[in-house]
Amino acid sequence: MHLEYHRPKTIDEAVALLAREEPFTVPLAGGAFLNAQSRPPAIPQEDVAVVDLQDLGLAGIKTRGNFVDIGATTSLQDVVESDLPKALREAAHIETTYTRRVLQTVAGTLVAADGISPFATAMMALDARLTFAPDDEVLPLGELYPFRWDHLRGKLITKITVPANVKFAMETVAPSPLSRPLVVVAVAQWPSGRTRIVLGGWGDAPHLAMDGPEQTGAEQAARNAAYEAADYRASAEYRREVAVVLARRALALLE
Repeated sequence: MHLEYHRPKTIDEAVALLAREEPFTVPLAGGAFLNAQSRPPAIPQEDVAVVDLQDLGLAGIKTRGNFVDIGATTSLQDVVESDLPKALREAAHIETTYTRRVLQTVAGTLVAADGISPFATAMMALDARLTFAPDDEVLPLGELYPFRWDHLRGKLITKITVPANVKFAMETVAPSPLSRPLVVVAVAQWPSGRTRIVLGGWGDAPHLAMDGPEQTGAEQAARNAAYEAADYRASAEYRREVAVVLARRALALLE
C-alpha cells in the first residue's frame, strides 16, 4: 500500500522527499518503477511513499548541438512519435503495449529494465547519460545497472542525454511479434569510427559487447557477450549464433 502521496512543485522538494530514511520513498510518474517484476530486498514490496513528478516539468525532447536531451518523464509513446533515430523509436515501440507506452516514462522504463528490454539495450548502445538532481551528477546508463538501487536512493533523474550525430541500428529475434525478444543487438557508430554494441534478451540488464575505435571484431564480440546467455527461454549456443547474425545485419544497416 502507499503510506503517503506527495506532489511537489519543485525538484528540490522532490529530492528532499526521496532522501528521507523513512518511510521508503520512490518517484511516481508512469508506474514502471513501482510495477517492476522484481525488486531487490532493500526495496519493500509494500508500504512505500510516492512522489508524483508530473508538476516538475521534466518531459520533452530537445536537441542541443550534437546531443539530444530527453526529459525523465517523457513517455515512451512520445519517443515513438518523435524525430529520434528510427531504430530507437522502434525500440520504444516494441518495449510494451500502446496503453503502457502512453503512461510509462523514459526514466522509469530504464530504471526498471531487465536485460530483455529493447529500449534499455538501445539506450545503452547509444551510451546514454543520466543526469541526477540535486547536484547534476552525470552517469552512463551502463554504470547504473550493477548498483542501480543503491545509486538511485535519494536522487532524481531529470534527463537522459544521447548523441545526435551517430549512426544507429537494432535487430531483434522473438518467438512472435507479441513476445519479448530472445536476442537484441543494438549498434551505434560515431563519426570518429567508435563502435558500440550492446546485447539484450536475457539477464538482469543489457550486456556491453564492444566499445572500440572501429568495428573490427564486432561479430566475435557479439558472440563472446552471449557466451553464458542460457535461460529457460533459449540456450547460450542459440543466442551466440543469433547474436553474430544480428550484429552483421545491424552493421550492414549503418553502411
